[in-house]
Amino acid sequence: MGKTIEEVAIARGHSVVLKIDADNLADFNKGNLQKADVAIEFTQPENAFENITKCLEFGTPIVSGTTGWTERLGEIEKKCAKEKGAMLYASNFSVGVNIFFDINSRLAALMQPHKEYEVSLEEVHHTQKKDAPSGTAITLAEQILQKISRKKKWVNQETGKPDELEIISKRVDPAPGTHVVKYHSEIDDIEIIHTAHSRKGFALGAVLAAEYIEGKQGVFSMKDVLGL
Repeated sequence: MGKTIEEVAIARGHSVVLKIDADNLADFNKGNLQKADVAIEFTQPENAFENITKCLEFGTPIVSGTTGWTERLGEIEKKCAKEKGAMLYASNFSVGVNIFFDINSRLAALMQPHKEYEVSLEEVHHTQKKDAPSGTAITLAEQILQKISRKKKWVNQETGKPDELEIISKRVDPAPGTHVVKYHSEIDDIEIIHTAHSRKGFALGAVLAAEYIEGKQGVFSMKDVLGL
C-alpha cells in the first residue's frame, strides 16, 4: 500500500517527505513529522494506536486505514479532540467501496420489514491479510445490524441462529478484495457485490482523504470526503 500511495500522491502533485517502516523507526519523531502536512498510516493492528497517537501529539493530521484495532477508536477520537488535531479513519478508502457502504445501508433499511429474507456476508482477500473478517466486512455488518433489528450481532462463521449475522471469510491468492452481501429467500435472492481489481483505488481514496483534512480540525470519515 505504501508504494502505491506514494505513486498516487506524486501523480497528484504531492511530495513524500518521510517514509517510516520497521527499518527506520527512529525517524518517527516530532521534528520529522512536522515537515509533513498530513501523515497516512497503513501498518499493522498492533502498531496503529500508538502511531496515530504520536501523530496527534506531534500536531500532524493523520489518515489511517489500518484495520483490526478499532475497539480503541473511541480513545483516539477523544485524543484528537484534546489535541485539537485532525484524524480520518476508514476501514476502506476505495471510492467505490464507500458508495457500496451507502447502498448497503439503504438496502438493509428496505429489507428490515421483510423477515422472509435471510442476510449473510462473504469476503475474500489475499492470504497476506492478517485480520478476519476484514474491516470492510465489519463495517458492512454493523450497518446491517443498525437497520435490521432481528439481527443482534455478527459472527465470523456459519450460523443457524436467526439473531446472528453470518460473515464468511476466505483467503485466496491473488485477491485484492471481494465483498458480497446476500439476501436469500425461498422465492428469490438479492445480492450486492464489490470487487477490487487492484490496490490503486484504496491508495487514491487515502490521498483524497489526506487532501481533505489538511488544515482542518476534528474527526472525519470518507463520507465527509465524498459528500455522502
